[in-house]
Amino acid sequence: MSARFSGKTAIVTAASRGIGLAVAERLVADGAKVVVTARKREPLEEAVAHLGGPEHALGVAGHADDFDHQAEVVKRAIDAFGSADLLVNNTGINPTYGPMIEMESSAARKIVEVNCIAALSWVRQVHQAWMKEHGGAVVNVSSVAGLRTAPGIGFYGASKAMLTHITRQLAVELGPDIRVNAVAPAVVKTAFATALYEGREEEVAAAYPLKRLGTPADIGGVVAFLLSDDAAWMTGQSLVVDGGVTLTSGF
Repeated sequence: MSARFSGKTAIVTAASRGIGLAVAERLVADGAKVVVTARKREPLEEAVAHLGGPEHALGVAGHADDFDHQAEVVKRAIDAFGSADLLVNNTGINPTYGPMIEMESSAARKIVEVNCIAALSWVRQVHQAWMKEHGGAVVNVSSVAGLRTAPGIGFYGASKAMLTHITRQLAVELGPDIRVNAVAPAVVKTAFATALYEGREEEVAAAYPLKRLGTPADIGGVVAFLLSDDAAWMTGQSLVVDGGVTLTSGF
């Protein structure tokens, strides 16, 4: 246990499982109160119980790209815990898999709405309600797919490249009192990423210098670092957490 986030409240989107839940776990362990979001109420309630119950966490179900839901989450964070100091935009979707040229425009539009526009709106919501006056820190969960070509998930990668630029732009616009950074994972063993490794994990991991895929906890620790005062002189950065795979020809 650590107290580096004592007295601070974090909002973590898409946090009923996977990377989001691991981020919330780490922040609670470091003393924060957390408000976690997800689409479905039941797994969110399970996540809150896992995080230690209402003394440590609050769950608010809804769609991440619903602006009314965003406003409700920020308000409830402030009402329940007194602040909205930290934001982790973890929500990301990829409803299709295959060549980008075959992708339906409606799917591409939805990816941008959720992965980029919604992330920007979450920042706007916490900025207006808390951070403009009190300061804070934001971490956007991007991807190495936004740094290089990514077979099968090309437009998802394009959306993450956009999110990375949004991160840089917000860092310039919101400094000095609000820091905005991103984390760019490679393949992490979550339900979201199963299409990238299921049934061939050993083969996929062989391309990684560290010879394993990531775990949600690997990302949770880095996100906590970027939110903390240990990263007080970092803003607008995208920290690659990839087991070394971007150093090789594999993905």
